[in-house]
Amino acid sequence: MDLCTFCTISLDQEEVFRTKVFDKSLSPFYGEDFFFEIPRPFQYLSFYIYAKGSFQRDLPVGKVSIRKKDLYQHSGKEQWFSLQPVDPNSEVQGKVHLEMRLSELITDNGPGCQQLLVRIIECQGLPLISGQNCDPYATVALVGPSRSDHKKTKVKKKTSDPHFEETFSFEVTRSSSYSKKSNFQVEEEDIEKLEIKVDLWNNGNLAQDVFLGETRVSIKILRNENFHKAWYLLQPKGNGNKHKPDDLGSLRLKVNYVEDTVLPSSCYKPLCNLLLKSPDVKPISASAAHILGDICRERYEAVLPLVRLLLHHNRLVPFLTAVAALELENTQEANTIFRGNSLATRCIDDMMKIVGKSYLMGTLKPVLDEIFDSNKSCEIDPIKLKEGDNVDVNKENLQNYVQKIFSSITQSSASCPTLMCDVFRSLRHMASKRFPVDPHVQYSAVSSFVFLRFFAVAVLSPHSFQLRPHHPDPEISRTLTLISKTIQTLGSWGSLSKNKLSSFKETFMYDFFKSFQEDKCIEKVKKFLDEISSNVNKESSGMEDALILKEGEVQKRAQGRKRIGKRNFKKRWLRVTNRELSYHKHRGKEALCIIDVKNIRAVEKLDESAFNRKNMFQVVHAEKPLYVQAGNCVEACEWMEVLSQFSRCNERRLANFHPSTYTGGAWQCCKGLSDRAPGCKPCTTPMLANLQLDIDCDRETERIFSLLTCNDGKFQKMEDACASIAVYQGPQREQDEYSKFTIQDPKETFQTLKQLRNVMEELQTQHDRRNDPTAKYGSLGNPIVGKSIQTG
Repeated sequence: MDLCTFCTISLDQEEVFRTKVFDKSLSPFYGEDFFFEIPRPFQYLSFYIYAKGSFQRDLPVGKVSIRKKDLYQHSGKEQWFSLQPVDPNSEVQGKVHLEMRLSELITDNGPGCQQLLVRIIECQGLPLISGQNCDPYATVALVGPSRSDHKKTKVKKKTSDPHFEETFSFEVTRSSSYSKKSNFQVEEEDIEKLEIKVDLWNNGNLAQDVFLGETRVSIKILRNENFHKAWYLLQPKGNGNKHKPDDLGSLRLKVNYVEDTVLPSSCYKPLCNLLLKSPDVKPISASAAHILGDICRERYEAVLPLVRLLLHHNRLVPFLTAVAALELENTQEANTIFRGNSLATRCIDDMMKIVGKSYLMGTLKPVLDEIFDSNKSCEIDPIKLKEGDNVDVNKENLQNYVQKIFSSITQSSASCPTLMCDVFRSLRHMASKRFPVDPHVQYSAVSSFVFLRFFAVAVLSPHSFQLRPHHPDPEISRTLTLISKTIQTLGSWGSLSKNKLSSFKETFMYDFFKSFQEDKCIEKVKKFLDEISSNVNKESSGMEDALILKEGEVQKRAQGRKRIGKRNFKKRWLRVTNRELSYHKHRGKEALCIIDVKNIRAVEKLDESAFNRKNMFQVVHAEKPLYVQAGNCVEACEWMEVLSQFSRCNERRLANFHPSTYTGGAWQCCKGLSDRAPGCKPCTTPMLANLQLDIDCDRETERIFSLLTCNDGKFQKMEDACASIAVYQGPQREQDEYSKFTIQDPKETFQTLKQLRNVMEELQTQHDRRNDPTAKYGSLGNPIVGKSIQTG
């Protein structure tokens, strides 16, 4: 029977994303991409396939779990993974800290028996149960061929990081002269056949207790020393011993995982300063930033950290101007301007995607939401029409959507981000100067980016621009493809003439586009491009409506209540716009509470201990704080980021906040008695950048360092190329080998390469000093996996 399935992504046992439901297929193609920062430590990245239940809960079909340390070997590869069965006893996470000591009891008659003391110290990272912290306890057993002694800790309430600090004693062997009764039969026991087994459980009260994980430690570990203390990763029941599972199918995945070790800011200053000097270097091809683009030409992700770093320090526009000027020097025909995948175009693409997010929200999202919600057929290709489709009705639907998007774009100049306008103005000026006899090139230089590389791409892939939560289904995807093609052509100033319609190979698109070939459409495009790329004053676009930046279901604590309990938390629909934060009983219902974003004074994390709940944050405003629990750790970070972006410049922002709650007449964090007492912890430092972008410059610089280090071979080739060109004047045989590098001034380029080499070597030295590749096995950072035995 065909199943309706969906796939979820989990960090350990916490679901962070899920795909759409794929209807009735044993070979579903989900085709969805998810990009996210991982805000906490984790052990496994897991993918679960579920069968959608109609009248019952969703049933797990199988899973793929990849241990964190194995992600690197799979990163960047598209692979098939066999689905493994989902067994409650194998769904474990967390680690436990144990101490074991072997001692001898002395009696009046001499040596009596050996006693094993097992101390359960603490656990970390136990899973949530039904979205809440668990009530954990541990059982400790000494097991062997002829015995099994069990003991149990006390239950710890509402915590994923319980501190037990309980010690248990076990009699492990005794002499024949020792008369005290024992729980085991043999006089002399083989200690090396014994092991300690620690199980973690969630106390279910009236329900069944839930297994959280186990670890086993052989007594052999005390063979040489009578004391052992270590952290252990919790394992599935039976220590992972499994019978061969049935064939549950396979899941094709492509995982890209990047983990950087970020050093103190002072370590990055030399490399950062060298990159920030790039716009001033003559020629620009000899700059550190351009060299990075040359060396990492095949790696598209290399440009993003550079763009973010230059953007944060207000150095991006002069750098883009310089690299665009270099590209124009090598462009021979006006109709090919900025059509390639060059360093200039890649940098501008990333810049638009970073700073233009809210701009796209206002211009495209309302129409895209209508397209997804109404799901009207827009197919106009006679070959692809379904039975019963009316091509005239479909054409009218498509024309209506295109007209709405086209009008929204051409009326949006007042909302175009200032940085984008600055770049477009520079591109327009340089293009006119390079091709002075072509009247259209000043427009095509701008439209090739704003229409072809920005709006048309966002229409085609709205999920990639965070305009929709999921990829479109095939029918809507086809509609978006047709709209995107039309928007590209309408926006390409060079094709806005009657003789350019032949660029359409399909007759049906030629006929459809003819309806837009009117002077008023051309004038609208020209007026829009003028407004976003010249010093002409922008007219009001009428786009003053609130833009929805994020919305979703959360748990919200009722405000003004004194008693703390589960019943004080209610499901609410939370919505953030560029104007206000509001919550509603359900999606689409009237707002129960509205908070002006200008009145938000702080957005900060809330201590887990405040309500014994994870993923909580608080919105401090003029009234009482609003306490919110997000669905998972990734969502919590996203809510805080978007709220912080639109409130961090507020005049009455707080310098300090309380990380816990005011209950029982005192703040639980600092014990201050007044509910008006100033906060006891500094607020997150607001960004001073006028773009209000949350950019970590140290992390971006570390990413650049990693990319340069990974491409050391190309770095060396570029040094060799500079030396070769400097020595041999005129045509060089070696030039073919170095043709991928842009070297205008070999001496200046070599000097920059030498500076880069020096700062990279120093940075690597700093990493080597701080890295601990031999972290003790059994420490918190390097816990023991599986059964532990003494090896020496």
